Amino acid sequence: MIPRNARDEIAYNRAQHWRPRDKRGLNFSDGHYMQRVIGWLVLLALCCGYTHAQTLGYPERPIRIVIPYPPGGGTDIVIRAVNARLAERLGQPVVVDNRGGATGTIGSEAVAHAAPDGYTLLAHTNAGITILPHLNKKLPYDPIKDFAPITLAASSPYVLVVHPKLPVATVAQFIALAKAKPGELNYASSGNGASTHLAGLLFCQMAGVKMVHIPYKGSGPATTDLIAGQVQSRFSSIPPVLPHIRTGRLRGIAVTGAKRFNLLPDLPTVADTLPGFEVDSWYGVFAPVGTPAAIIKKLNAEFAAALNSADVKALLATDGSEVVASSPERFGAIIRAEYARWAPVVKESGAKID
Repeated sequence: MIPRNARDEIAYNRAQHWRPRDKRGLNFSDGHYMQRVIGWLVLLALCCGYTHAQTLGYPERPIRIVIPYPPGGGTDIVIRAVNARLAERLGQPVVVDNRGGATGTIGSEAVAHAAPDGYTLLAHTNAGITILPHLNKKLPYDPIKDFAPITLAASSPYVLVVHPKLPVATVAQFIALAKAKPGELNYASSGNGASTHLAGLLFCQMAGVKMVHIPYKGSGPATTDLIAGQVQSRFSSIPPVLPHIRTGRLRGIAVTGAKRFNLLPDLPTVADTLPGFEVDSWYGVFAPVGTPAAIIKKLNAEFAAALNSADVKALLATDGSEVVASSPERFGAIIRAEYARWAPVVKESGAKID
């Protein structure tokens, strides 16, 4: 039997060591535990403060948008239409840097390896992001994993154009001539793996014709040679060729969208002759992966505001592009869907880029 004074001492000691605990047994009165809680809260506050500070002072210097194609193409036209308004909103110069070559690989690689701080961005087409990876398995970057989507800026259908000396005025006549002269007709593109290249491949597959593909280092040079008669045809984004269709230096045959295009209302769709043929081009803006979400969010908002300004929308509409200004999440979903869509087309064609 424990003496009374001993029992009292045990009860006293137990009372001194008892502390309120939550359901998981955490001791809220324990000094070490409370220190850890305070430490976690301070760390969380510092992280939140750092992210806020990143956007609070951003941007503090000029922003560079790399276009991985020569001047004169659709991407160049869209970005130059919006960059002045964007610079006005951001309070810093927005510099356009054309780095053409290797089907957009040179400029894209530069951005993929740039610091993810929001000061180096990439403007690219659906071709370089969703098609090229299927054609070139040795890219020095991963277009899906190495870039963070900011916004889908604008989109437009392509237009099938020919040199005026080519004796065709309709898709049916073009197909008939290609079948009569297999392997003799050619079509230019803005580069191996470009969406204009894949549009030509898809057309040949669906029409059952053989034509020679002639790649260029961008839409501008391809258009120049088509006007000069060095090549016979091409699928082109509308902005670079629209003025030449209007002046008769090129002949428009059909548009590649699901419906007729408002700036070329007299042209039918390719699908009117080849049901199911539909190819659109889009122009999007990206940052290196790892760029803080707060900066992505800010850039998305400022791009959307600049793109939707009345003067920019009117200018792009005149050139044949429709403003989209999507969220980063929506843009990412579009990229994944198109990436899956083009895989079987490339596989069936056997096209590759080494």
